Amino acid sequence: MGLWMLLLLLLLLQFHLGNAPRIESGGKCGGLNGLCVALPAPTKVSISSFNLEHTLSFLPGPETPPDTHFTVQILRFRKSTWKLVTGCSELVVGQTCNLTRVLKDPFQSYQARVQAFTPNQNQTSKWTISKRFLPQSDTVIGPPDVSVSGCGNCLLLYVTVPKTSGLQQDKQLQLLYRDLHIHVHRTRDGVQFKLNLEYKEENMISYLQPGVEYCVTVTVAVFFNSNSVPSKPFCAFTSPPPRSSLNVVFCLLGAFCVIGFFLIGVVVYGGQLSYELLRRRLPRSL
Repeated sequence: MGLWMLLLLLLLLQFHLGNAPRIESGGKCGGLNGLCVALPAPTKVSISSFNLEHTLSFLPGPETPPDTHFTVQILRFRKSTWKLVTGCSELVVGQTCNLTRVLKDPFQSYQARVQAFTPNQNQTSKWTISKRFLPQSDTVIGPPDVSVSGCGNCLLLYVTVPKTSGLQQDKQLQLLYRDLHIHVHRTRDGVQFKLNLEYKEENMISYLQPGVEYCVTVTVAVFFNSNSVPSKPFCAFTSPPPRSSLNVVFCLLGAFCVIGFFLIGVVVYGGQLSYELLRRRLPRSL
């Protein structure tokens, strides 16, 4: 008899639990029928980077309520715990999260995750995790600052790291610079050639024709990174361009004309002066 009573109690308890509303992580229960509705998880969580300036972006899940907020956490692969990103704990739809100061080590891998929640914290969604992100290889290396000047039969090429939003990023970016891929184009006849030089700020491109214009495009090569954007073309003459012979002819003609007019003026004025002197010296006729 005692065994039958125990089985009956177990059946009643299972029936009661089976009909009770279930509240899972990332869901809410509402209505008299006890149905649970999950808060949609964020989608398309990704980290983009340009010159070691990192930005996390995401999209809200379908049918996300308009008052939903989002929080961001970061995982460093040498660590085992997720950390909240300061300043990105209550984002709204359309906002991004700046991770530049959080992802400090360009040689370390990271992941980010985003969770949706309601302001009163009664609802949360499941976490959506980004792909693994390695700043050194995943950042896009922008075009360097370039200037070109002529030096006779050569060009002086100055290449510097572009300024970013912080001194730390400037130093880290310069450490990543390895080689310079230089494309040289002669504008007169379209002749082109390429050079690969070890990175330094001042470079010389030699054995060029003097008095000819060349255009130079520079792309920076970085260790374990092929995402480099080339600079725009920078053009300069190897030495001051030669004066056109036609301009010289026009200048000479102009000078001869000025001298000719001057001589004609002298002759005319001298003739008039001689006539006056001669007229004064001759006696007047009756």
